[in-house]
Amino acid sequence: MNILILGSGGREHALAWAVMQNPKCDRLIVAPGNAGIAKIADCASLNADDGGAVVTFAEENAIDFVIVGPEAPLAAGVADRLRDAGILVFGPSEAAARLEASKSFTKEICDAANAPTAGYGHFTDAEAAKAHVRANGAPIVVKADGLAAGKGVIVAMDEQTALDAIDDMFGGAFGGAGAEVVIEEFMEGEEASLFVLCDGEEILSIGTAQDHKRVGEGDTGLNTGGMGAYSPAPILSAEVEAKAMEEIVKPTMRVMAERGMPYQGVLYAGLMIKGGQPRLVEYNVRFGDPECQVLMMRLGAQALDLMQAAAEGRLADARVNWAEDHAITVVMAANGYPGDYQKGSEIKGLAALPEDSMNMVFHAGTKAEGDKILANGGRVLNVTARGDSLTEARDRAYAMVDQIDWPEGFVRRDIGWRAL
Repeated sequence: MNILILGSGGREHALAWAVMQNPKCDRLIVAPGNAGIAKIADCASLNADDGGAVVTFAEENAIDFVIVGPEAPLAAGVADRLRDAGILVFGPSEAAARLEASKSFTKEICDAANAPTAGYGHFTDAEAAKAHVRANGAPIVVKADGLAAGKGVIVAMDEQTALDAIDDMFGGAFGGAGAEVVIEEFMEGEEASLFVLCDGEEILSIGTAQDHKRVGEGDTGLNTGGMGAYSPAPILSAEVEAKAMEEIVKPTMRVMAERGMPYQGVLYAGLMIKGGQPRLVEYNVRFGDPECQVLMMRLGAQALDLMQAAAEGRLADARVNWAEDHAITVVMAANGYPGDYQKGSEIKGLAALPEDSMNMVFHAGTKAEGDKILANGGRVLNVTARGDSLTEARDRAYAMVDQIDWPEGFVRRDIGWRAL
């Protein structure tokens, strides 16, 4: 098969790495890719959000299967354009992608599905939103309704922080994503992620993970796109996962199908778990980043077979073959992230690190300049390892971190602490 992956981050490097393990893959192109991806696949300059351009590229390059990595192309309807052109694609339709692209849409679907989630209000003007905050007090959660690259959520522990967040969102801090705001009750518990594949009818669980959103150790400081993750997540026991499937995921998929938006692709359910009861925090319509990195390390070559089965409507016959292992990824970020940071610093020591089924450094924000690898983003590298235990995986990952010479970067040293 000739395969095209859309995207340029650590998630797409992990997807590309897993796909390349599968002998079914004859040629892999990643658009636009990054410096790490360029070592294992062809990279192409392509606007992934432009459905017409993606279709033309796929036809000119005899692409058999397209895997859409990020949420923006899905929200822009790229998967629809590919399906209309008769090209096999992994990813939901524009209509179904609203489960991530609109927080208020998701809440409506949860209401219809009777899926347990946080109480909420949906607002289109700042004063009404502020009145809701004053009436309910803090802690409270303020969310930009649209796509904000994982950063449009403010967990306000005091009322003033919530009011300031409302002003920021309606003031354009998150662009068009903040034109509408959803305000939710603060849910207590431990957060974890459940990943399922859907083919429009069937649903298949493909694993659990837990990430670390906050920039600082002990889960302190500003929210980020994720500073690390591990899989599996012990808090998501078989019993809790079964509840989440029966009470949240399956009812959601049923309502989506009833409304003419059958879901096909990967669905990432962010769950808050307290006392063994899961409640939905949010849905994402793509693999998480950095959760994808640990899932791909554990799935390996079968990831391609599973994604193809979802795209072709064959999930009823698909099975996941899990190794009884653990994986962890540690994000190396540029100093200053998630605030202002510098690009262009050189990263040394990568060539000496192992690259195999147990140890990988996935590139997130890098570019090549001759023989040099330069930082080109906020989250720059995902240092990832597997082990028979989470402790073994963690020790392997941090041993690799310590061999990377990049003074302009930093890591959290406590990834996996909740499980450990």
